[in-house]
Amino acid sequence: MATGDKDMRAEVLRELTENILPFWQGRMRDPSGGFFGAADCDGIVDKTAARASVVNARILWTFATATRVLGANYRATAEWAFDYLRTRFIDGEHGGVYWLLDAEGRRLSDRKQIYAQAFAIYAFAEYARATGNRDSLGLAIDLFRLIEKHAADRPRGGYIEALDRAWQPLADMRLSEKDLNSPKSMNTHLHIMEAYTNLLRIWRDPALVARQAELIAITLDRIVDGETGHFKLFFDMDWRSLNDHISYGHDIEGSWLLVEAAEVLGDATLIARAKQAAILMAARTLAEGRDQDGSLHYEAHGDGRLIDANKHWWPQAEALVGFQNAWEMTGNPAFQDAVRDVWAFIRDHMADHTHGEWHAKLTPDGRPYTAAEDADACLAGPWKCPYHNGRACFEMLERLKS
Repeated sequence: MATGDKDMRAEVLRELTENILPFWQGRMRDPSGGFFGAADCDGIVDKTAARASVVNARILWTFATATRVLGANYRATAEWAFDYLRTRFIDGEHGGVYWLLDAEGRRLSDRKQIYAQAFAIYAFAEYARATGNRDSLGLAIDLFRLIEKHAADRPRGGYIEALDRAWQPLADMRLSEKDLNSPKSMNTHLHIMEAYTNLLRIWRDPALVARQAELIAITLDRIVDGETGHFKLFFDMDWRSLNDHISYGHDIEGSWLLVEAAEVLGDATLIARAKQAAILMAARTLAEGRDQDGSLHYEAHGDGRLIDANKHWWPQAEALVGFQNAWEMTGNPAFQDAVRDVWAFIRDHMADHTHGEWHAKLTPDGRPYTAAEDADACLAGPWKCPYHNGRACFEMLERLKS
């Protein structure tokens, strides 16, 4: 390990164990169960905020991974997260996880967003992996079977976005207000693939192996644009692309998740194809998606004009891992330089060393917002949790060992 990498690894470990994880163990843990739903960028916790299944699944994944990687000091928090996700979000009548609860645990939205089912699989599989909990593995397997039963599009491939509580069609399938109301999306497929990767680590069922192989192939054939090196984002049922927007964060995130998925599956042909696609995606992100300060831009129109010039937290986290992965595959020093640049930006600007955690977004010149300026620039919220930044730290701790 080079001296610079050794120093970076120490900084990453310190960021994870002294800034990110303590924020959620201390400030955000609700003594009555689960975790509070929001904290603004001044560190003020909103104890009345709604609670999303995606966020709670991601918290469980984070502390299950911390238990597995860092030790037993994090197990109690993982158990706390597991109990809340299992008892409050699981639909005992129809199966699956609800989308949204209020602060008291009552249903606000009982739709079955497939994205949320995927993250619950991801989390339950990780908790089973870390602790050996058989109930958690069973929950992950049940969710896998529900997705395959209700959301899989067998004739055309892939998965639809969302269904109602009883797994019946919905008119509005959007994941969020900024998304298109499309029946298929890159984002949902990316995270089903991620969830199936984690489940495969502990449950190599033939049906899961087959579905994952199909999903990786669909991602490479339908979702990755082999000419531009970008993900297509939204699709109709027949896989026609519905816009030309670029998501730099998803491109670099998907580049390394594709390789990981193929390697865990163990298919040599798909591994080779995934690596080829990942190198192209990382190279295009490096060339088109970075700002002069080393950070990663968020989204752009097809012609490269930025849609949002703010600096969002999760693309920085994914750039750290994605460029590291590209460096490992190619030995291209430009990727290694990009890793060091984006880590410096995270360390010096994105991490909140006063309150803990990371700022959700910064101004285009890298300044934190105040709560009065932008309510979405939070430390915790409907999408803001320790998943992207925590996962990036776990990945870098492993990758910088050698």
